[in-house]
Amino acid sequence: MSHYKSNLRDVEFNLFELFDRQDILGKAPFDEVDLDTAKSILSEIERISSNELAASLEDSDRHPPIYDPAAKTVVMPDSFKKSYEAWMEAEWWRLQVPEELGGQRAPASLIWSSAEFVLGSNPAIWMFACGPAFARIVFENGIERDKKIAQHMVDKQWGATMVLTEPDAGSDVGAGRTKAFPNDDGSWNIEGVKRFITSAEHDMAENIMHLVLARPVGVEGAGGPGTKGLSLFLVPKFHFDHETGELTGERNGAYVTNVEKKMGIKVSTTCEVTFGDGAPAQGWLLGEVHDGINQMFRVIENARMMVGAKAIATLSTGYLNALDYAKERVQGADLTQSSDKNAPRVTITHHPDVRRSLMTQKAYAEGLRSLMIYASTWQDEIIIKGAAGEDASLAEAVNDLLLPLVKGYGSERSWVLLGTESLQTFGGSGFLQDYPLEQYVRDAKIDTLYEGTTAIQGMDLFFRKIVKDKGQALGYLSNEVQTFAQSEVGNGRLKVERELLAKGLEDAQAIVGAAFTDLMSANPADDKGDIKNLYKVGLNTTRLVYVLGDLTVAWLLLRGAEVALEKLGGEVSAADKSFYEGKVAAASFFARNVLPLLAGERAIAENIDDSLMELDEAAF
Repeated sequence: MSHYKSNLRDVEFNLFELFDRQDILGKAPFDEVDLDTAKSILSEIERISSNELAASLEDSDRHPPIYDPAAKTVVMPDSFKKSYEAWMEAEWWRLQVPEELGGQRAPASLIWSSAEFVLGSNPAIWMFACGPAFARIVFENGIERDKKIAQHMVDKQWGATMVLTEPDAGSDVGAGRTKAFPNDDGSWNIEGVKRFITSAEHDMAENIMHLVLARPVGVEGAGGPGTKGLSLFLVPKFHFDHETGELTGERNGAYVTNVEKKMGIKVSTTCEVTFGDGAPAQGWLLGEVHDGINQMFRVIENARMMVGAKAIATLSTGYLNALDYAKERVQGADLTQSSDKNAPRVTITHHPDVRRSLMTQKAYAEGLRSLMIYASTWQDEIIIKGAAGEDASLAEAVNDLLLPLVKGYGSERSWVLLGTESLQTFGGSGFLQDYPLEQYVRDAKIDTLYEGTTAIQGMDLFFRKIVKDKGQALGYLSNEVQTFAQSEVGNGRLKVERELLAKGLEDAQAIVGAAFTDLMSANPADDKGDIKNLYKVGLNTTRLVYVLGDLTVAWLLLRGAEVALEKLGGEVSAADKSFYEGKVAAASFFARNVLPLLAGERAIAENIDDSLMELDEAAF
């Protein structure tokens, strides 16, 4: 039996009942994907994920890839190869590929909803299969030569990597020292060492295209220090004929010199790559401008969405596994009969704290799914506006605001809940490899770390997505929440919950206001300004990720409850009745148990000081 438990019903609820994605299907620019086609795609990807893809998750954890340091190659486990081949042969990855490269244009909401199934069943498959998707970046940013390379990446199903991090620089990308030296034929030789490079070596594709950030040397207009001096280069594992894509047989000087031994997601090869040690690592500048960080951010934003979707998918299957276990596990008597030694034993779903735990898991799993799909609806809007030649600036701003929440908030809440609630439901059995939760927990921790830690997401959220945006997107989102809170939806059933939402919005806005006040008072141009007040801002930015995440999820859950109550007012099947009642219960539980906590976060944020920054390191 598969470890993976999907929730296709809730995915379809979000797409077609909450966010009305059927309204954009079957018309430009998504002419070839109507509602029936979209549902068929979801159903088929859910099926293959639950079977062929999920089949190798456990085995590839117990028998991870084998690295040969002499040959600098990796041999993947056979079981995983079989799952990977099943995904590539199914060709659903073409939904992410431009039509010009043989793909099929589909809404982002459909792509990310279907991605949940793959990422929940065996996430490394999605990561290894990113080559064709990365080809989009090459195609859209490149000159004619690069567009041919992008076509080869798709047609030949090459692997691909995003190569940013360096051993000493870490998340400080602008501190990178990898250099690029021009050759007479227009190519470049790359020299340096990169670390934590996902999928940089494996034996499941004939070639791997590394997208490498490096600093051009000895050319005019190469840029200055920091990220502005970086360019993006295409560096293949094997040399190839640019016209035909056929390999020449020559190995390029880009070698994996270490594969990390990790806590989880062990089948995903996390590599150190050395460029130009012993043999030149030849590559080509992507496009004609030195605009590497902006080009790479297209990849980073996609990766952050993927990480959030992976985290949310894992929490969902973790919860559903815990729910099934709780329905079967008989333990103790009902609390109201606990003093009666002869009382019948009951399943643990009868115990109050188990129910609290299960509803906590359900509310977050379904709320985070709504958050992820909500963000993707704005990505749909960007595509639609772009195709029509219309202004998409609002959609871009709201999507930018939501990405740190999907990635940062989604990964943190999922990781914590998987350990403290989902695994805990199993009791001591959850600590055993007999059940998938212990692997889920290990595999999920990385989600809070890669593609920007939660601290980095918080800094990005406040300084780039709120301050730099002048609050445009946050103002829009706040207005949406306020309008809902002041409405009469729910026929009285959601009155208390809407009041709690309004108070939560007030608390969240106060936290943002406190951060703005501290930021303004740190202005060195102000005679009374104190630059150290920036520390106070920094002490609140991660808090802001959690607070805005909780507020947004509460709002989306309540919107879902509104839809559910409308459905319950008509004729529904027994299964749908239970489903919709569960949506209302989860929204009410979240509003009543999570939103009141925002007042405490507000009190902390408004009274934050910089004493922690004044403390001598020795005191730690």
